[in-house]
Amino acid sequence: MVLDTTYTKKEHNNLINDVVGKPFSFLKSIKMKGIGSKRMIIDDASLNMKKYLNLVSDANLELRPTGIIIRINKGLNNFTWVMPHYQLVVYKTNGISIYAQGRFIHFKNNATFNENKHFFENMMNEKVKFESKYKFSQT
Repeated sequence: MVLDTTYTKKEHNNLINDVVGKPFSFLKSIKMKGIGSKRMIIDDASLNMKKYLNLVSDANLELRPTGIIIRINKGLNNFTWVMPHYQLVVYKTNGISIYAQGRFIHFKNNATFNENKHFFENMMNEKVKFESKYKFSQT
C-alpha cells in the first residue's frame, strides 16, 4: 500500500506498525549495522507508481521486522510504500528491482547502489528468517 505521509498522522503510523512491525530498537539496529539505506536513484517504475515520482526520483528504504518501507519524495510531498516480507519479491538485474502488490520499482546500478549492498544483504536475511517461521509446501 502507498500512503501519503507528507503530514504525520497517527492512523498512518499505526497502520505501518501493524503491517511491517515497529521499528527495530536502537541496540538491534546497531547490531545489524544499520536498518536504512542510503539514497537510491529510481530508474524505472510500474505505471501505477509513476504518479508518485518526479522525472528524476530517489528513494530511501527502511527495514522493519516483518517487511520494508520505501519512502519517496515528490516535490514537497512524501509517499511511503509499505510491503510485508510475504509480498516482497526482489530481482537483481542491472541494479535491483523490488516487486510487491502489483507494483515495482527498479533502482539504477550506480555508486549509491553499490554502497547499499550491506542493506540488501540484511533485507534478504530478514526475509529468510521471516519465511523460515512458516513451512511452505513445494509441490
